[in-house]
Amino acid sequence: MSMDIEKREKILVIDDEPGMREMFRRLLKDYTLFLAKDGEEGIEATKRENPDIIISDLKMPRMDGIEVLRNIKEYNSAIPFILITAYATIETAVEAIKIGAYDYITKPFDPDVIEITIKNALQHKRLLDENRYLREKLKSLQERENIIGESKVMKEVFSMIDKVAPTDATVLIQGESGTGKELIAQAIHKNSLRTDKTFLSINCSAFPETLLESELFGYEKGAFTGAVGSKEGLFEAANRGTLFLDEIGEMSPSLQVKLLRVLQDGQILRVGGRKPFTVDVRIISATNKNLKKEVETGNFREDLFYRINIFTINLPPLRERKEDIPLLIYYFLLKYNKKFSKSVETISPALMRFLLNYHWPGNVRELENLMERAVLMSDGKQIDIPTLPDELRDNSKVEIPSYGTLTFREAKERFEKEYILSLLKKHDGRVSRAAMEAGMPRPNFYEKLKKYNIPYRKESV
Repeated sequence: MSMDIEKREKILVIDDEPGMREMFRRLLKDYTLFLAKDGEEGIEATKRENPDIIISDLKMPRMDGIEVLRNIKEYNSAIPFILITAYATIETAVEAIKIGAYDYITKPFDPDVIEITIKNALQHKRLLDENRYLREKLKSLQERENIIGESKVMKEVFSMIDKVAPTDATVLIQGESGTGKELIAQAIHKNSLRTDKTFLSINCSAFPETLLESELFGYEKGAFTGAVGSKEGLFEAANRGTLFLDEIGEMSPSLQVKLLRVLQDGQILRVGGRKPFTVDVRIISATNKNLKKEVETGNFREDLFYRINIFTINLPPLRERKEDIPLLIYYFLLKYNKKFSKSVETISPALMRFLLNYHWPGNVRELENLMERAVLMSDGKQIDIPTLPDELRDNSKVEIPSYGTLTFREAKERFEKEYILSLLKKHDGRVSRAAMEAGMPRPNFYEKLKKYNIPYRKESV
């Protein structure tokens, strides 16, 4: 039982009235509660107990709530601070918000208001704690350039990059559109022996055949109408460096033959040219197609396939690495805060649930576009579901619960039941782990299970 108590969130109440302190003692029995009779005692308790939330009266002798707030913010600005004030001092309370108070509650107050405010403040603190965690994670990932991921599948990708980058092996990167294939190619180049040489890229699907040939191999003066001079192609420009051929599956059969020649003997021939010459270029290619099937249907040369498929990296779609989504979200928040001079700190829990359950057909690129738009449209510190484009909400496979005309209590109970069921499912019915994630003492969690007639298996304490 004592272990469960230790897991409770800690709340410090500072109030000079004994009756108010006693009222909070009864009201906040589900939390670990500390009581202080004045500001000085409250500051000492803060440094000693490091509470999750502080609730303080505004009007107190010697040191009022504003002065307590200033002292607390200097010590630990992350602790949510809630002021209790009379209607006559609301203006002062609003000023306290500007200083850093989380919220204020007016006297006389409804106990439900206290409960809701505390729940929101705790959620706010969890988000801040998560932001700090993600910020530290991102710092540790800087060596990976812009490739963000801590999931098992992405760690396998990083391992493959480490193995192949120092070699000159030809690499094929396979993955759906928007998974970040060019970022992988850049990472391979930057960790190779060619890192101080040129990295060039071209999307083979973005050019018609004749223009793509000119871009890759260059041309001689007079090779075609408008060729008033000679021009080097990307193979020449990337000599001794790396050339990334994106969407190689779209390359025409005739160009496939020319590419095969480069891979076999390093020889290129400009359009309209007569004399081939040698280049030293590492080829990294990428495709969102199944090249094996393209070979079987005759759309891609088998000999070229084996030449570019010396070493293959398969990039997982975002729906298969959803544990990376919070880290990606925070990365894009930082990126677009800087771009748009914004100060968005986080996204709401409801939006996070939405994004974690969305199917992401456009993968990481779609997530980045979404976050760029959301930061641009945001006017506050937090992004919520209403910032999403209508078409995303309309076409999403995610179901957002509709509470219709339910009363607040009915809606709250419905949410609680759905939330508890989802936690139990996530933790395979293990109550202790579900309760821990919910931030709830295990006995209280059992009470909720009984209240909503949710079957469970009893665990030993």
